[in-house]
This record gives sequence, C-alpha cells and structure tokens, in this order.
Amino acid sequence: MRPKNTVCLWYEGDAVEAATFYAKTFPDSAVGAIHRSPGDYPDGKEGDVLMVEFTVAGIPCLGLNGGPHFKHSQAFSFIISTDDQAETDRLWSAIIGNGGEESACGWCKDRWGLSWQITPRALMDAVSGSDRAAAKRVFEAMMPMKKIDIATIEAARLGQTPPAS
Repeated sequence: MRPKNTVCLWYEGDAVEAATFYAKTFPDSAVGAIHRSPGDYPDGKEGDVLMVEFTVAGIPCLGLNGGPHFKHSQAFSFIISTDDQAETDRLWSAIIGNGGEESACGWCKDRWGLSWQITPRALMDAVSGSDRAAAKRVFEAMMPMKKIDIATIEAARLGQTPPAS
C-alpha cells in the first residue's frame, strides 16, 4: 500500500545512486521499487530509470530523474536527530566524505545538493528547554559551529567553559 504522503525529490539522473547512498548511511532507510520510463521524455529515453522509491529514516520518498531543470535548495532539508557525538560524526562524515559540503549550525549538503541538518537531541533539548539563559548560551555556542559538538553544547548549557578541542 502506498503511503498517503511521500516526499518527491528531483534529481538530474542519479536518483538510484542517491537513494542507495541514503539507504547505506541512515538507519531505517531502504531502496524500494525502481520504475523505468514507458516512453521518451524531454531528458530521457524509454527504459531509462525515471523514478526510485526509497525511505530515509522512515520517511517515504520518491526520487524523480527529471533532468537539470530544478535544483535543491536549503528551503527543504532533512533533520536527522542524533543520540551522541559518535552518531553525529558518522553521519556528518558520510555526507561530507561523499562529495558533500559543510555549512553552518549542523547543516550540510550532500553531493546532489540536498540539505541535511545533523542535529544532536542534546542541542534541541537545550535550546527549547525552559531555562532561557541556558538556551541563549547554547544558541551562542552553536552559531559559529559547522558540525555540532555536543560537549561544547553541554558545557554552554551548564554555564561552563567548553572542553579544549
């Protein structure tokens, strides 16, 4: 049975490659059905891979090989909540190490231009907690970061000096 809501992601022609990377990288992710075009279309031929069904961290997606007409933007991103620094480091390194690029505050882009927020639960808990002074310290500690460092976030939450890197 098809899900009621599916995220459609546009690719230039490498949706299967992207879906395979996501399935290998993120827990609860998999590549599903691959659909070939029943006829020629502006950026492909009959028999080319047109769509791939996949899940990313339990979210149903459809990769559409639509050609070079549209690009991903940071207006859409996947937020992946991590439990510890090891998971944060692993996911960040997988994306960056596969041709991606770093951005700010836990954001990065994969090689296909899709934005990801690799966000430790500790960060979200601290900035959304009832202690507004701690939230401000954490927010200020996060702002210069690229990949989030949980030890620094925790030190800021507690009002302590961050550990030496």
